[in-house]
Amino acid sequence: MGNKRDLLLCLLVLMVAMDGAIASHKWRPFNRSCFPPGFIFGAGSAAYQIEGAALEDGKGASVWDILVRQHPERIVDRSTGDVAVDFYHRYKEDIMLMKKIGLDSFRFSISWTRILPKGKLSGGVNPLGVQFYSNLIDDLLANGLKPFVTLLHFDHPQALEDEYGGFSSPKIVDDFVDYADFCFKTFGDRVKHWVTMNEPNGWSLGFGQGLPPSSTRPYILAHHFLLSHAAAVNLYRKKYQASQKGKIGITLVTTWFEPKFDTTADHKAASRARDFLFGWFMDPIIYGEYPKSMQPLVGNRLPKFTEAESKLLKGSIDFLGANYYTTNYAENGPSNTPFLPTDARVNLTTEKNGVPIGTTVSSCSREKKLSPLFLPSSNSHFDDQNIGVNNFAD
Repeated sequence: MGNKRDLLLCLLVLMVAMDGAIASHKWRPFNRSCFPPGFIFGAGSAAYQIEGAALEDGKGASVWDILVRQHPERIVDRSTGDVAVDFYHRYKEDIMLMKKIGLDSFRFSISWTRILPKGKLSGGVNPLGVQFYSNLIDDLLANGLKPFVTLLHFDHPQALEDEYGGFSSPKIVDDFVDYADFCFKTFGDRVKHWVTMNEPNGWSLGFGQGLPPSSTRPYILAHHFLLSHAAAVNLYRKKYQASQKGKIGITLVTTWFEPKFDTTADHKAASRARDFLFGWFMDPIIYGEYPKSMQPLVGNRLPKFTEAESKLLKGSIDFLGANYYTTNYAENGPSNTPFLPTDARVNLTTEKNGVPIGTTVSSCSREKKLSPLFLPSSNSHFDDQNIGVNNFAD
């Protein structure tokens, strides 16, 4: 966080090119002609991370707003997103910067509570919030930038968290669909790429929430994220897609897990690790059910989809966004503790014999035979060995 103007991000492809050149001890020409026609270069962001104006123009409180105010000790430098990079007031400058460096697209998220301050349509619509996003979209298009819009990037309304526990309750599905419906209706004439939610698998694990460990909560949260996603996609396809001619998908976080040793047990462990992070959401979206490897290990703590829910989930993406940050070695490690990080029965490490694993380009998307749409980096700076990737595929 802080006030760094880190909105415009170094493109990962430049890092990849540098790695290749260093490895071969030669610098080769590198420009757009190296990529296939239609390859999209872009930058990405999240509302809470960049907008600021947290207390302005009728915006309601999100769970992140409340978390950092009530527990500042959970943020290393005790900063908040109240100002961030002040994108809310300075977005025109940032768009000019994007245009100047030749980007084709900009991925941003809508703050649910800037549109619906109380989280529900019945609580009223904030016209100033609607106008902000409408102006942002218009300015992007006027400058030749395609908007890729995420409906939820970790910042659901605190009002819904207080009322019924947010995504721990199935009640969230209807409220999320109402919010999505409003966005599709209001912005869908100009937005042709929708992402229902960003990294719900990471959020289900409790990243950033400061919640105590639980053997059941992550699976319940994930279940309701999936049902909310499927319901929003179903609504878009039935009500808007034919006329608006857009696409809708989801963005998941994935890590590549490499067997630590060339043994059958470690190969199976690596596969389980991938299932428990990526397959946890990808399998329901593709096949309508949780991964086979998860079902016996999690048992009755893993919720079940009804036949209707499974049907709604199956095939509920037009494209996939995969955020890739790092790699781990996976070693078989049986556990008797019913807890999500140990349910997969895998021990994860980042080195073997004192040598760091490094960054592996392989990804689960290759196993699914997904072709890349574009590759902007999801990190604002590269100060360690792990480089983030946003890989959209259709």
